Amino acid sequence: MTRTDAVRPTAHLAAIGTALPGAPVDNARLGRLLGVSEEWIDIFVGTRARHFAWDLETGEVRRTLVDLCAEAGARALESAGLDAADIEFLVLSTATPDTLLPTSATQVADRLGLDHLPVYQLQAGCSGAVQALDLGRALLAGGAGAGLVLGGDLTARHLDVRRDPARMPTEELVNYVLFGDGAGAAVLTAEPLGERLAVRGVLNSFAGLGRPAGQTVDWYGISDRHVERPLLTEDYKAIEERVPVLAAEVFWELLDRVGWSTADVDHLLPPQLSERMTARVVEHLALPGLDEVSCVGDTGNTGNALPFLQLERLLPRIAPGRRALAVTVESSKWIKTGFALEKV
Repeated sequence: MTRTDAVRPTAHLAAIGTALPGAPVDNARLGRLLGVSEEWIDIFVGTRARHFAWDLETGEVRRTLVDLCAEAGARALESAGLDAADIEFLVLSTATPDTLLPTSATQVADRLGLDHLPVYQLQAGCSGAVQALDLGRALLAGGAGAGLVLGGDLTARHLDVRRDPARMPTEELVNYVLFGDGAGAAVLTAEPLGERLAVRGVLNSFAGLGRPAGQTVDWYGISDRHVERPLLTEDYKAIEERVPVLAAEVFWELLDRVGWSTADVDHLLPPQLSERMTARVVEHLALPGLDEVSCVGDTGNTGNALPFLQLERLLPRIAPGRRALAVTVESSKWIKTGFALEKV
């Protein structure tokens, strides 16, 4: 266990809430829209369905990030049996805020009736939910009793169904079948409450020194909004090579941090880039017997929402005294994150 984890009081996950917009979009429907086969989608990502906050035919945005995060946050609060007066901070992580200002975090706080409390917004990808959890732990250590951490992402700004798919290069087209929209939230408490999942350790480590980015999420301003460049790019070769290696590093570093052996872990929440990448990571770890908790096959890659969606699936499966270890890897500039949980 690191000195930071040793001196920081244990935080607890009391409840989880999630929000997925609309009905699931399966590969058959998405394939017809994009002019590709279901087999092509399966070969590239293996994901079966995803949800979109925009209309699949027109591109009209029907739900915003604030809508989804507020819905997830309200569900988490209700599940924990708490109301707005009990919450002492809010942390939201996203790569796709509705606006730069006001922040989506403050908009969500307003929707939930929260006032006169610290509100933070983190700009991050797949590692963001863990970064939010890490910041939440620090705020609890500073004396707060309960807080709300959230994460979510939308694809509306980066995927345009009005474009001709035949003109898109494969590395851009694959983003339309890889990603989905969603949000998640967790009530974090200083004392055991509700689900009583103790956070035994958190890993949050930048690992990209000198390495080219594996993913770039761009944005346009008023001076360059007509420039022809993709808003979302991925180096899939680098991701396929690096993510399994970094995921294994997270797993073993977390075990060392909390003083556990592999025999002490019952559930594994692996990275959720895609169904096929998750299978590759689990195979690389070579740890048979762990209960794998995954969601990406049914939700698509929802970025910051993914760990919350996995936690929601973990809750009915983890018994008192059992332990879970979550691993996330952000390929943007290579960030290793994860956390260790124990049901108390």
